[in-house]
Amino acid sequence: MSTVIGIDVGGTKVAAALLGPDGLGEHKQQPTQLESTEALIDQFVELVAQAAGGKPYDAVGIGVPSIVRFETGEIAASTNIPLQGVALRKVLGERLGVPVFVDNDATVAALAEAHDENLKLVSRNLVILTVGTGLGGGIVIDGRIFRGGSGGAGELGMTMIGLATDGDIPFAGERFPQPGSLESLSAGHAIDHSAAAAAAANPDSALGKLVAAGQTVRGADAAGAARAGDEVAVKVVRAWAHALGIGIANAVNTFDPDEVVIGGGGIAAGDLLIEPAREIALGYAHPGLRGRANVRFARWGATAGVLGACLLASQELEGLSK
Repeated sequence: MSTVIGIDVGGTKVAAALLGPDGLGEHKQQPTQLESTEALIDQFVELVAQAAGGKPYDAVGIGVPSIVRFETGEIAASTNIPLQGVALRKVLGERLGVPVFVDNDATVAALAEAHDENLKLVSRNLVILTVGTGLGGGIVIDGRIFRGGSGGAGELGMTMIGLATDGDIPFAGERFPQPGSLESLSAGHAIDHSAAAAAAANPDSALGKLVAAGQTVRGADAAGAARAGDEVAVKVVRAWAHALGIGIANAVNTFDPDEVVIGGGGIAAGDLLIEPAREIALGYAHPGLRGRANVRFARWGATAGVLGACLLASQELEGLSK
């Protein structure tokens, strides 16, 4: 088995770990260096050295919150980290002296979720929806990452689930997430906005009382109040879950996956999210596909990004050797 290092890059933190014959090593983590491209790449090099701990390694995989041209490792679009236009595969490979493979962070998380706790491939066809501040997606087909023609496949948050078409459709321009998109209606910021609006409209509700006490109301507050039985909060969380359910149904109808996995910080809502989302997904899935896909929360949690980056490097190394 090859020894590889995976790097998971986010807007707030970067983590790295080594995967070898003894399994996945200890995570090394730092706050993301956002001041410049050079500082961020220096951070990648430093974290790889920490994760390696003096041991030799054969390749590095890296997942970034960006659209990646996989064949060249160039970052085609990146809004939260300073990597746009960077030929990261070449630049980092020259710094490290080993092959480097770059892909989207949600895409590598999908690859991790296709493997069980023993790192055995158990789900050959899988879609992941990562519900965080935004909403990302990744696709595994026949056990391998599906990237599309240019490397940008998996931007499932951009699929339209609520756009009215009974009149002139306004051009959204460069506004993202676009109104009516899955991300605009089911990402973390969507339930934050819904919770705040519900609090303002219902001052006697649990959410309204939080505002009266001077607190900023967020999605987590809505989930907590819904668990306690507050009817206004229940409606907020259910609408959020229903939007996600439409996204799950779209994934089922498009890819016929074995599993649809929900990851990201949104899974903290637990059954308040996944049960109504499953119900809606069942209702809107094609009758011939209904009930076939297992809809579940992510098994790897915060480890998915690093592990997926490791598995990416391992798979690609194997391909190079054939």
